[in-house]
Amino acid sequence: MLAQAKLDTLLNRFADIEHRLSSNPDAATYVRLSREYAEIEPLVRAVQALRKAEEELAGAEAMIVEASSDREMRELAEAERDELTEKVAALTQAVRVGLLPKDSADKNDAILEVRAGTGGDEAALFAGDLFRMYQRFADLRGWKVEVLSASEGEVGGFKEVIASITGENVFARLKFESGVHRVQRVPETESGGRIHTSAATVAVLPQAEEVDVEIVEADLRIDTYRASGAGGQHVNTTDSAVRITHMPTGIVVAVQDERSQHKNKARALQLLRARIYDAQREKLAGERTEARRLQVGSGDRSERIRTYNFPQGRVTDHRIGLTLYKLEQILSGEALDEIIEPLTLDHQATLMAAEEM
Repeated sequence: MLAQAKLDTLLNRFADIEHRLSSNPDAATYVRLSREYAEIEPLVRAVQALRKAEEELAGAEAMIVEASSDREMRELAEAERDELTEKVAALTQAVRVGLLPKDSADKNDAILEVRAGTGGDEAALFAGDLFRMYQRFADLRGWKVEVLSASEGEVGGFKEVIASITGENVFARLKFESGVHRVQRVPETESGGRIHTSAATVAVLPQAEEVDVEIVEADLRIDTYRASGAGGQHVNTTDSAVRITHMPTGIVVAVQDERSQHKNKARALQLLRARIYDAQREKLAGERTEARRLQVGSGDRSERIRTYNFPQGRVTDHRIGLTLYKLEQILSGEALDEIIEPLTLDHQATLMAAEEM
């Protein structure tokens, strides 16, 4: 059941914001109120539609009683009642989802980190496959992907690749991708046709604004060194690579992709801010989940979350027991949403169950 008093409070707050926005507030107040208006408007519209549908449903049920002796009228009213009953159920679900506790980082851009795990060259190739999957997924949504740091594998792929992804609700769509991804396939170099298993680790961090994480210059140790390419070849002859150590947390980041030391430092600070922000969120989440578990799986990045089986053309997400025989479409980014959407719905269902406890 929905808490009607809570919905009344929401509607009253929305009306108050509308009134204050029309009263020529100062610029700072206008920006703050506009942001809150945009955030709650979808839920308010759903509540308004729900209440209208509930009134119409009550009217249809009253008409059924009144038309008890008029068969044709009663049948029309019963058909309308059935249609409105479905509409009320759908709107009630939409409102329940809208009332769930929000992850403040859902609208943030994200830092994507993909690292080869066990499996040597095969793991690096698989890390490359995963990174391309996320690149294509991002392209299909009009998001922008910018590589911040990359270390290529000996025969292709990546030992490690870190990228910034910017766009609408990036973190919300990708946050359940964090964890160990496992691949089962026959390597090209395998003459006996044996299936090898290797793995790569994915981490998705919300990008932090300066207001989210304050970095004090005195807390940083910044080292510069000469950037090197594959095989130890020097990319240039200047100390353009940057390593930053955040002394209070011990978090270390290094970026060497750009020839400019200034650009590498800016990227390293961007990455450092994201990792500090993520560490803070992990700590808070850990404290909350002592009381109730609200994450898909454990949220632990050492947890095996998904297996990509090439011989059978299948992908299995172990957290929700979902198997799709669409390996190529998923790795091309086209069908990745068919895994992300059920994960999101499962997470919402878990939140709802926790709210009702």
